Amino acid sequence: MIAFVFALPVNRWLIARGRGHAVVHVYHATNARPLSVSDLLKRLARVEGQVRGVSRMVEDERYCIDVVTQINAVRAALDKIALGLVDDHVRHCLKDPRRADKQADELMDAVGRMPSR
Repeated sequence: MIAFVFALPVNRWLIARGRGHAVVHVYHATNARPLSVSDLLKRLARVEGQVRGVSRMVEDERYCIDVVTQINAVRAALDKIALGLVDDHVRHCLKDPRRADKQADELMDAVGRMPSR
C-alpha cells in the first residue's frame, strides 16, 4: 500500500522556496495521517467536483471574484495533493543510494515544475 501524508488542518503546511531554484520543505502537524490510494482518489474526485462547480459558476455568470476564489481553492487542494505525493516519494522512493543523485535530480525537476504563486 502506498501512503500519502497530509497535515490536518491545511493551515499547518509550511512551504519555503529558495532563491533561483525551488526548494520545498514541508512541515506537517503531529496529527498527520497516512492516506491510502483510495483516499487520494477521493480527494481527486472532490477536486474534480470543485472544477465542475467553477464551470457552472462561469456559465451562470457569477461574480468574477467569487469564481477566482473558487479557482484558488481548487489550486490549493491540488497543491496539497502534490505535496503529499512529494512527501511520500521522499520518504519511500528515494532509498536506493546507488541512484540517489539521479532520483534527487528527478525530484527537483518535478518540484521545480510546480507552479509558484
